[in-house]
Order: sequence, then C-alpha cells, then structure tokens
Amino acid sequence: MPGSLLKRLLTGIVPAILLVALLLISLHLMGDATQKSVRADGPYSWLLLVNVAGLVVLLILIGNHLFQLVRQYRERVAGSRLTLRLVAMFIVLSVVPVSVVYYFSLQFLHRGIDSWFDLRIEHALSDALELSRAALDMRMRELLRGTKAMAGDLADTPNALVGIKLNDLRVASDASELSVYGQGARVLAVSSANASEIVPDRPGDGVLLALRQGHDYVGLDVMRDHGLHVRAVVNIPSDSHGSAGRLLQALYPVPERMGALADSVQAAFAQYKELSYLRQSLKYSFTLTLTLVLLLSLLSAVWAAFFSARRVMEPIRELAEGTRAVAAGEYDKRLPVVGHDELAFLVRSFNDMTRKIALSRNEARHSQRQAERQRAYVEAVLGRLSSGVLVLDRGRVLRTVNDAAGHILGVGLGAWVGRRLEETLTVHPQLGPFVDVLVPYLLASGSEWRAEATLFGGAGRQVLMCRGTPLSEVGSLQSGHVIVFDDVTALIQAQRDAAWGEVARRLAHEIKNPLTPIQLSAERLRRKFLADMKPADAEVLDRATHTIVQQVEAMKAMVNAFTQYAHAPPIRLTTLDLNELIGEVLELYRGGASVLRIQANLEAHLPMVHADSGRLRQLLHNLVKNAMEATVRANDPHLIIATVYRGAAATRYIEVSVEDNGPGFPDGVMAQLFEPYVTTKPKGTGLGLAIVKKIVEEHGGLIWAENHVPTGARVIIRLPVATVRVPAPVGQVQRDAR
Repeated sequence: MPGSLLKRLLTGIVPAILLVALLLISLHLMGDATQKSVRADGPYSWLLLVNVAGLVVLLILIGNHLFQLVRQYRERVAGSRLTLRLVAMFIVLSVVPVSVVYYFSLQFLHRGIDSWFDLRIEHALSDALELSRAALDMRMRELLRGTKAMAGDLADTPNALVGIKLNDLRVASDASELSVYGQGARVLAVSSANASEIVPDRPGDGVLLALRQGHDYVGLDVMRDHGLHVRAVVNIPSDSHGSAGRLLQALYPVPERMGALADSVQAAFAQYKELSYLRQSLKYSFTLTLTLVLLLSLLSAVWAAFFSARRVMEPIRELAEGTRAVAAGEYDKRLPVVGHDELAFLVRSFNDMTRKIALSRNEARHSQRQAERQRAYVEAVLGRLSSGVLVLDRGRVLRTVNDAAGHILGVGLGAWVGRRLEETLTVHPQLGPFVDVLVPYLLASGSEWRAEATLFGGAGRQVLMCRGTPLSEVGSLQSGHVIVFDDVTALIQAQRDAAWGEVARRLAHEIKNPLTPIQLSAERLRRKFLADMKPADAEVLDRATHTIVQQVEAMKAMVNAFTQYAHAPPIRLTTLDLNELIGEVLELYRGGASVLRIQANLEAHLPMVHADSGRLRQLLHNLVKNAMEATVRANDPHLIIATVYRGAAATRYIEVSVEDNGPGFPDGVMAQLFEPYVTTKPKGTGLGLAIVKKIVEEHGGLIWAENHVPTGARVIIRLPVATVRVPAPVGQVQRDAR
C-alpha cells in the first residue's frame, strides 16, 4: 500500500499539477514581495524556500521519470526508444525558446534597472533638493530678520506691557505664535493665533544654550497637529528699565504646498539613494525571481514532455507488445481502447485483427486436429493392413509407405520416402523386377490396373500381386498412384500343396489297390511256370517277374510317400534338447560303410524347444540322406551340421544348418526346390525336401536353401524357442507356417 501510494505521487498527473500551481502562486507572491522590498527578509525568504523546495520536488519527479525511461531503454522495452526521442524533442522545443526569452529578459531587466540610476536624474534630484533647501533657508532668514526687528521693538517695552505689544506684532508678522521668556526660560507673555492654546511651545535646551552663547536660532520643527513651522528664537536687547535676559520666540507656519514639495523632493532623493545603494541587490532579486520562473517553466515543460510522451507512446507501446504477442502465437491478446483519436482507431483495428486471427487459428487448429485424426486413422489402418501400400506422386516420388510394404519386400522403405522409386535399385537391386512391372503402369494415364511381379532372392521365388489406382489432383495434393500389393507366394504354394495332396490321395486310392494283385500274380506266375520252362524261357520269365515285383515295390513306396505327405499325422510337441536329438541321429551314420565325414558344430547350452522328436528325426534323416547322395562323386565328402542360438526377447530362435560339399542345387530348381516332385536325382521321388519343409512349417519355423561358391549347398532351418515368432532372414523371401 505505501509503495503504490508513493508510485502514484511520483507518476500521477494530479500531484504534479497541484505542485506547479502552488509554485506559480508562490512565484507571484515572491514577485510582489520583490517589488515592495529588495531585502531578503520576512515573507520573501519563506517564499524563496518554498519555491526552491517545490522545484526540488519537481526535479525529483522528473528524475524518477528519467530513471524509469533509461531502465526501459536498456531493457529494450517496446516503445522506450521512441519515447526517449519524443522526450528529447519536446525538451529541445521547450528549452531553446525559453532560454532565448530568459536571456533577453535578463538583458532588458538589467538595462532597465541601470536606466533607473541615470546620473542626470541624480543631479536633478539633488538640484531640486538644494533648491527646496535654499528656498526654505531664504524664507527662514527673512523670518529671522523679522523676528530680530520685533525683538528690537520690544527692547524698550517693560514686562508689564509686553503682552499688549506682542499681540500687535504677531498680527503684523503673520506668526502663528509669539512668546517672550525671561530669566530661567520663564514665560513672560504669549500671543497665539489659536486661542485654545495658552501654553506656548517652549524651545529646547539646545536652543537656549545657543542663545546664551550669543547666537540666534532658526529652524524647521514639526508641530503636533499643526504641521511644519519655522522656529526663530532671538535675544531681546536690554532696555533702560533693566529688563535683561529676555528671549523672543516666533513660530511661523510653513505653507502646505511648500512643505509637501519639500517632503516629496526629500523622500524621492532618499529613496533614490537607497535604491542606488541596493542596486546590485535589486538585480540579484529580480534575476533570482526570473530564474525561478524560468526553472519552473523548464521543469514543468520537461515533466509535461515526459507525461505527454508516455501518453502518446502508451498505445504505441501496447501495440508493439501486442504485435510481439501475436508473433509469439498469443492471438487472444486484447489492448485497452482509450479515447476516440487515430491511435484509438488503430488499437481497435488491432483488436479486430487479433480476434479474426484467433478465430482463423481456432478454425485452423480444428481443421488440423481433424486432419491429424484422419491421418492417424489412415496410418493406423495402413499399419494394420497385411497388404503393402505405396503412394507415389506423378513424378514417381515415394510419399507414403506402410510397414507391411517393407516387410513384404524385405527392405526398409521408410528411409526412401521423398525419393524416386527407381533410386531404391541402387541399394536394393533385387527390387528390379518389381519396379520394372510398376513403371509402365505409372507412366500410362489410365484407370485401375492389376499386375503380377515375381522377385527372386537367395531363398527362392516371391510372387507379388499388385493393384494400382491413379489419383487425381485435389487442391495442393498432386496427382499420382496408390499401389497395393500382397505376397501371394504362400497362397500359391498352399494351392499347389493342396493340389499335390489331392493327387496323393487319388494315387493312394487308384494305384495302390491294384498294385498288390499285380505283385501277387507275378509271384504266382514265377512259382508255377519257372520250374517247368526251358532255361532260356525261364530266364526271361525270371527277369520279367523280378522287374514287375521290383517296380510294384517302388510304386508302393511312392504311394506310401504321397500318403505320408498328404495325410501326415498330427505332431506331438514335447520339450527336448535339439543338440541331443541331432547327436542321436548322427550317431547312426558314424562307423558305417559310408565314407562321408560328418562334423557337428553344436552351440552349447541351447535353450529347449517344443517339437515332435519323431518328425524332427525324419527331417534330419532326409537332409543327411540328401547330403550323402549329393557327395557321392566328391573327392573328400563331408557334412557339417551346426546349431546357433540367435535373437533376443520376442525374436529368439535356434538356427540349424546342414552343409555339404556336393555340386549344389541347380539354378533352375532353386525357385521350386521345396515343392513336390522337384528333384535332380535319377531315382528320386521329389518328396524329400517337400516333406522337410512341411515338418518345419508344422513347427512354426522357416527353411531356405543356398549354394556355396564354388561348390556345395546349405539348407538353413530356424525353429522358435517356446512360442516366439521367427523373423525372416534379411534379403531372403520367407514363407512361414501361417
């Protein structure tokens, strides 16, 4: 509360106006006092102190304004620089004319005061005073001579008759009073024009002393209630009657006109002498008063400059702060509107502008939120799609891609957003067939299209079904294409597996049933006719029946294999040690007639897996058997089986690889290597690797094959630990059990 009161006193307009008004009144009173008296005493001193104190207070107010302005200038407050320039301009406009007026006023004042004390005026006043004195002296000498004449007339008059003669002399001489004094200044006779005054105006002791010394006296005296009189006192000569020591006093009234003129000349000369003596003090007094008026004018003008500049700059400062707030994004900023001038109109326009901007911002935010929700919804939909989605503009620049697209193609497409589709081939050349299929449709302006793209990787063939739709240009969105593609390799493979399963069932039904009678008939013919036939015919029959039985057994084996492929029994999952199972299978092939050298690189402390041990044994037997058959012609046939634990957290799996140094897989069969009836062996059925793949898929794993350079092949199997999903190998096209 005290702080706010002090702030109002220092910055408010009412206290300053009251202070200036008080100083003006004080200066007016001080000017009056200066004109009446040049001496610094009485009211003049108090008025001087009041004015000095008021100017000091006004100076403090200005200093406070200046301090605040300098602080705001250093802090770069909005409008402080312009306020400082306005204040400086106002001060210059105030100081210069007031200073000029002060200078010339001071010169006029000094010259005016100096003109009061002209030497001719002083001589004139002195001459007038001397003239008045000379006239009075002449008049007094005349009256003294008349008084002496009257004293001579009274010389022979005895004391008893003096009164009678004294009255005649008074009337004849125009004296207002005649009185005769004897020894000891005793009144002997009195004659007065005023009958009420019976007591004469006795001369003073000094006059009596001068008369005793033989001198006459004449002088001017002011009589009470009667004005100025000429007093003449002379000795009356001694007579023959012995009347000695008598004095005659005559009082002659001075004419009022002459007295007034004499007093006026005397007063004017005395005042002139006083002013001449106080000449410098007078200059100092008037100069001080004028200086105080100047300081009051200057300080009032400076304070008014600060106040006016602040009043003028307040809307501008608020506009600057409002502009900064709008630039910072505060569109709800509202400025107070004061008055009805142009600045108020500007402030109202600013408020209207910010209101409209705020409305536009809110609408834009609402639209942006809707667009973000729509975009998030579209991204969520695209992220949940199992199909790959690519959005390209008319320049074939990739604009949008979902995760499924990168997963299907086996490459990270997120880093290629904003770049042309063809640029991906520089890092991922395996996408060449995919891009080659898309580009002709992207260049053609047509309707929806559908195409199939086939990719070849180290793990085999991948078939993609692509569908495209052209986009028309809408607003700022450029025209382009939306491409949706799916990996139909598993679907095609499933259809193919289903077809082969149906073939296997038909073979088991249509072929296996007639095979047994054929075999039995051939054996019966052999037993019945072989012993009775000639040796040549017996040899032919023996060879023919043996061939029939052998081929029937082969056909039965093939039918059994088909039956097993088509009607595999359900797996029975148990927890087992994969390294131990591999060791048991490999032990069956060591020490036999085969020259195949088997090497097991099994990683220790593998986690347990959930698998069907019987089906995994069948898988390993098929792979080892294929390796033995592939290395028959090798100089140093060998087989390497390795296990490695890979991954972490949700991607943990065990990788099993079977590697040999045979001729490898022909390039022509790599794409269909795991399909039924695909084989490179003369007597192979083409079901071994197909059964292996089916077992792997039943266990939720992955399998692929690759050739070594210069010779050899390797089959890689990934089996999950517990129930985790196995990731696809980088750069390979995988088909899992889903």
